[in-house]
Amino acid sequence: MRGPSDITAKPIASTRFFAMAVAGGALLVAIAILLIEFGHDTPAKIVLFAAAIALTIVYWRLPARRPNRTSVPDQHDPLTGLANRPFFHDAGQRMIATAYRRQRGVALLLLDIDRFRAIASSFGHEAGDALLQHVAKVLRDEAPSEAIVARFEGDCFGCLIPVAPRGRDRIDRLAERLAIRLGQPVRLTDQELAPRAAIAMAQVEGMSATIDQLVRKADLALIAAKTRGDGKPLWFDPAMESAMAERNAIIADLRIALAHNHICPRFEAQVDLGTARLTGFEVSGHWDHPTLGCISADRFMPVAEACGLSGEVSLALMRQAMASARDWDPSLTLSFPLAASQFQDAWLAQKVIKTLTECGFPAHRLEIEITEHALFANMALAQTIVLSLKNQGIALALDAFGSGYSSLAHLRALPFDRVRIDPDFIRNMIADPDCSAIVTAIVQLGDSLHLPIAAKGLRDAGTEERLREIGCAHGQGPLYGPPLDLAQVRQLLAEKRLLAGIAASAPTSPRLAG
Repeated sequence: MRGPSDITAKPIASTRFFAMAVAGGALLVAIAILLIEFGHDTPAKIVLFAAAIALTIVYWRLPARRPNRTSVPDQHDPLTGLANRPFFHDAGQRMIATAYRRQRGVALLLLDIDRFRAIASSFGHEAGDALLQHVAKVLRDEAPSEAIVARFEGDCFGCLIPVAPRGRDRIDRLAERLAIRLGQPVRLTDQELAPRAAIAMAQVEGMSATIDQLVRKADLALIAAKTRGDGKPLWFDPAMESAMAERNAIIADLRIALAHNHICPRFEAQVDLGTARLTGFEVSGHWDHPTLGCISADRFMPVAEACGLSGEVSLALMRQAMASARDWDPSLTLSFPLAASQFQDAWLAQKVIKTLTECGFPAHRLEIEITEHALFANMALAQTIVLSLKNQGIALALDAFGSGYSSLAHLRALPFDRVRIDPDFIRNMIADPDCSAIVTAIVQLGDSLHLPIAAKGLRDAGTEERLREIGCAHGQGPLYGPPLDLAQVRQLLAEKRLLAGIAASAPTSPRLAG
């Protein structure tokens, strides 16, 4: 594999020049001494004068030459031994020019360790450095010999590879190997870590291609891969340019929207599958953006999390939803899915409890949803937050169960009140026997642990009936209607006589809206 030392020339000619100059000066002095010994004073003076001139030239030339031997910047990252960003940029441009002459392209694979800062904060910077060195070793092991591998900054790595016009399969295989190896638990500095990497790829070719264009495309793909969050490698697509424009618009207007309550709650119905009774709502966000139009939480919440505003958005939605739900039937609950980054906030429990108190909303009617991914970064802190919430009577649900590698360990570690099955299993359980078997096993596990199981993403009556047959307790999804705004949910509850002072009517159908 190429590195900085492969193309750095040694200043051999410069060294030889100075050695010869010094030797010549010494020889002239020796000749002058001999001439004096034989009584030839005048020639000796001439020789000594010439030697003085020569040594003076050497003296003044040394300072000018010396920086040339030391001014070559360090081209290695000191921690990992990989190439650094400046060298990568220069060598990458040369690789692109060479590839063009050979009618080839150049592909860039970017790799970013998921939640690296949280890992370093939880396990210590020594463990963080060891993880970076581990990633560097995996990259060196897997990259082809002609690749240039570099650490850009922080936890971002790049691998530059010349490719044939139809050579994407080679890059795909490399990305898959990296994803598998880096997803395996590894023991570093007496800590077992299970990192996951976001991997993105881009390719350029042609006379006008530049390394800056390639890096920008790979950066856009990396942002999309991190937003998607499933750990699967992702190639750059031109549509990501428009996605970045949308992302920038969201970032620019998000704080203004929060300040003016432009982000409003939407309520998705949750149903008891056994009785068809409405039990509560999961709350998400909805934003009528001035230029992007109506956008849902799955579009703006990943951006809010990336720029550190997901906590403020969630608390704003809580305040609005709780304030409106105070006169609902006491049996109805509100469930809030929180972002993974929020569980890195040691004050999260206090913020939620403060919001409850300010709104006058009963704690037992509130449920907080946490994903397995959120637990991974700092289990100890997550346990502290969860226990603080539980002590106030707030319920806890494990969301998207089945998507993590250590689901059973999480069930033992935290006192969950409910488990919600990953929607992917629910959507495919009728068509895919394996998904059906997994859902059945999860429901049976819930029975054994006395944990109610809820199914998210219900879309059809056939899946609902199958879930009812195997004993799944609750369901939610498009089958029960679209998410409702505040006015719509109040109208629904009034019709069902589930507002304060209105006697409840008997349930007639699980279909709640539409």
